Amino acid sequence: MKIINIYIISFFSLSMVSIDKKIIRAYALKNALEHGGKAVVGSVISGLFNHGLTKEGIREIMPIVQTVLREVNSISIAEQEKEFYLLKNLVGHRHERVGLPELEDVDKKKGVVMRFRPAPSGPLHIGHIIGNMLNSLYVEKYGGKFYVVVDDTDPKTSLKDAYKNIKRDCDWIFGNVYEYLNASDRIEIYYKYIRELIEKNFAYICTCSSESFKKLIDTKKSCSCRKLGVKDNLERWKKMLDRKGYVEGEAVVRFKSDINDSNPAMRDFPLARIDLHEHALQKNKYRVWPLMNLSVAVDDMELKMTHIIRGKDQMDNAKRQKMIFDVFKKPFPRVYFIGRIKFTDLVLSKRKITEKIKEGVFSGEEDEKLPTIVSLKKRGYTRDAFFKFVEQRGITEVDKVISGKDLFDVLDRFNKE
Repeated sequence: MKIINIYIISFFSLSMVSIDKKIIRAYALKNALEHGGKAVVGSVISGLFNHGLTKEGIREIMPIVQTVLREVNSISIAEQEKEFYLLKNLVGHRHERVGLPELEDVDKKKGVVMRFRPAPSGPLHIGHIIGNMLNSLYVEKYGGKFYVVVDDTDPKTSLKDAYKNIKRDCDWIFGNVYEYLNASDRIEIYYKYIRELIEKNFAYICTCSSESFKKLIDTKKSCSCRKLGVKDNLERWKKMLDRKGYVEGEAVVRFKSDINDSNPAMRDFPLARIDLHEHALQKNKYRVWPLMNLSVAVDDMELKMTHIIRGKDQMDNAKRQKMIFDVFKKPFPRVYFIGRIKFTDLVLSKRKITEKIKEGVFSGEEDEKLPTIVSLKKRGYTRDAFFKFVEQRGITEVDKVISGKDLFDVLDRFNKE
């Protein structure tokens, strides 16, 4: 009788999405059995993203989830197992995965916070799936939040149509995006951090030419700009922001790192520059744009990233970003690096794909000759096929060279399974 009463109201409306209450209970039971009989909210919420839950709907759904969790956590493990057996088919297949190795330092109650940062410079393709799918899968495994931050702080390369296409592709291939953010909507946040870095004497405005700066930095010598005080640098910062101030290419913000670092790439690396190209979304609203190491570090701090899986070609960038974290005394996320898969016969440059489409070589992003996400979906590949491929590869720093034919032979086999 107790269980029957739980289902008197079978469906509830949630941000225009109807979710069967049995589904919530199924995820709660599954999570409880994975954690010694006690389910946690974060993991259940993460599972519901596969059934239409959105970030906006969390507030509305939370009281119902908490009620279900109290009910599930109050019964014995034996009762949980018996009930889950009847409801397990309601749990998405992806949540049954057990092939991923454990991550370190995971808070089992809160889950993990991870992200994917695509640039809106062209269509997403299979390289993005292979390089970023693990972040999505681990949020499924532990619960938590999976962000997609559109990395659009380069006005020259941002394409207006790419924004909606990124959401379309990520909704399909990941299915558990907690929130979509545009870096270009966060410019004022980056400005705030730049000012704080200057005030802490960890950043300065450099007006040296790139050639003269490189000659100095390569010999472990600082330029005269580095010796300026906080007050002078703040005045220079205002001049960078002023439309009547510095012109494009005349000044950059630099991080004040160890000038004697054994790696020249770590010495006083740039954080922001003036770029007067019109932006796809922001038009001419901003003239100073953050570079990747600043925007990534700030977003990771603000969004409280816990774990990041990224290509091993980003090792130096991870070190630079940690330096920024250290200034603000913030805990740096646990970072894992994976090797690249180099395809011998696939075009994976977004710029080249876009150019070929404009030239008429391909009919569009959906052209079946392209390895784009939208094309792969059109060709009948399921998300599970890619999940299995990524899980099988795991977290490894070993590079792999493979032909497109060999790749699709593997995917075809997974797709049939």
